[in-house]
Amino acid sequence: MAKLSTMPGGVPWSAYLKMLSSSLLAMCAGAQVVHWYYRPDLTIPEIPPKPGELKTELLGLKDKHHKPQVSQQ
Repeated sequence: MAKLSTMPGGVPWSAYLKMLSSSLLAMCAGAQVVHWYYRPDLTIPEIPPKPGELKTELLGLKDKHHKPQVSQQ
C-alpha cells in the first residue's frame, strides 16, 4: 500500500502545503497591490454605454494631464 506521508514526487505533504499557501498568499497580495495602484472603477452602470461612448481612464494616473480615451468600437 502506498505511503500517504509523501506525494508521488517524493515531496512531503508539509512542504507541499507550505508552498501552496505561500503561493496563494503571494497571488492575493499581488492582486491587491494592482488594485491599489490602478484603482479600477467596479461600479455597474444602470444603462450600458453605446458603442463609442465608453470612456476608459486609469484613476491612479488621473492627477496627471492625460485626458480620458474614448474607445473606438
